[in-house]
Amino acid sequence: MMKRSLLCALMLAFSALPAGTASLVKTYSYFSIGGRTLDDIGTQLTKLGPQVKSTGMRHPGATQMAFTTRISYAEKSNSCAIADANVTLKVKVILPEWRRSRKADAGVRLFWDTLSADIKRHEDRHVEIAKNHARDLEDALKATYPQKTCQEAKAKAAEIAAAILAKHDRAQMQFDRVETINFESRILRLLRYRMERVENGRLPG
Repeated sequence: MMKRSLLCALMLAFSALPAGTASLVKTYSYFSIGGRTLDDIGTQLTKLGPQVKSTGMRHPGATQMAFTTRISYAEKSNSCAIADANVTLKVKVILPEWRRSRKADAGVRLFWDTLSADIKRHEDRHVEIAKNHARDLEDALKATYPQKTCQEAKAKAAEIAAAILAKHDRAQMQFDRVETINFESRILRLLRYRMERVENGRLPG
C-alpha cells in the first residue's frame, strides 16, 4: 500500500515584523534504492524510505512541513489590532531515486517511471494543500477585528491559527485516504497511458 503520512511541524512566532506576504520555501531530497525486479524495488522502498514519526513506518515518499506565522500589532488607547500578518511555509519533499540495474527489463523500468512520477505528484499535492491553507491563514489573520487588549488579540490569532491548521491536517488525511483507495486503478491507468506513448514513439522504450 502506498499510504503515506504527512510529517507536519508547527511553529507560531508572534513578533513585530515588516509587512509581507505568504511565502513558500520548497526543497527536495532523495534517498537511493537499488534492485532489478519489482519485488526488489518494493523491498528497498519499505526498508529505506523516510520514516514517519506518527506511524513509525517507512514510506515511498514524505513531505516535512513547518508553518511560521509572524504578526505585528497596532495598539491604541482602548483596542489592539493585527497590523500585519505573514505566513511562511517551509517544506522538504523526500523522494526515492532508483539506481537502475542494467539487468532490469523494460517492464520494470516502465513501472518505475510510472510509480516514481506518481509519488512525486502525490507529495507535490501535499505541498499545494499546505500552501492553500497557509494563504487562508494569512488572510484570516489580516481580517481579524480589533480586540480590547493585545493579549486578547494574540489569543484570537492563536485560536484562528489552530482552527485553520486543524482544517489543514484533515484535508491532508482525506487526500491520503482517497489516494490509497485509488492507488491500484490509478497506477494501472498511468501504465497504460505510458505504454501507449512508448508505442507511439512519444517516450523512449
